[in-house]
Amino acid sequence: MKIQAIIFDMDGLLIDSEPLWQEAGKATLLEFGKELTAEQYHSSTGLRTEEWIEHWFHHFNIDMVHAPSAVETIIKKAIALIDAQGEPMQGVEHAIQLCEEHQLKIGLATSSPLSLVKVVLEKLNLQNRFDAITSAEHLPFGKPNPQVYINCADALQVSPVGCAAFEDSFNGMIAAKAARMKCVVIPAPADYEHIKWSAADLKLKSLEEFQLPHLSSL
Repeated sequence: MKIQAIIFDMDGLLIDSEPLWQEAGKATLLEFGKELTAEQYHSSTGLRTEEWIEHWFHHFNIDMVHAPSAVETIIKKAIALIDAQGEPMQGVEHAIQLCEEHQLKIGLATSSPLSLVKVVLEKLNLQNRFDAITSAEHLPFGKPNPQVYINCADALQVSPVGCAAFEDSFNGMIAAKAARMKCVVIPAPADYEHIKWSAADLKLKSLEEFQLPHLSSL
């Protein structure tokens, strides 16, 4: 089926926010005397904050009674850091403009709360560039569950099989594929050669590399 819509993830794909989420998450866990390695952190990228906290609280045997306040702390820290320090990823304007020039519908499907989406879109001057925006914030499950992608396709009025999702995380890639979408991954440079990306339909080093022939190959 011909690609009719492109759906972008946000954190780590449109804005270089993953190091800032990592800083917020690690700082919050340190309040409980627990420290994450970089490898541990990257294994859980793409999860919603609630699921991220649940995962690591269980791993470190931290009482879940503290989970709600920890989630709130991470989100507040991350929004402040991203607002102050977040930078666009390479090729964001290029990729969106290419979609617009070829009359593709454009969506945004993120695990992050809508309060952060607003901050990021204003910071990157991307207001009014998306035909639909969906967040897993209030869904029963976030990525790797496909619901946030399915909801975005519904909002775009395009079948999931007519959508291509752009992702930077393994959990996001699994969500997109489970939604029956094509998936283009743009991993972090240190993670680029990992075999786990073999499930993707296309792997690029940046959004700047995205060109029209890639759409035809999907």
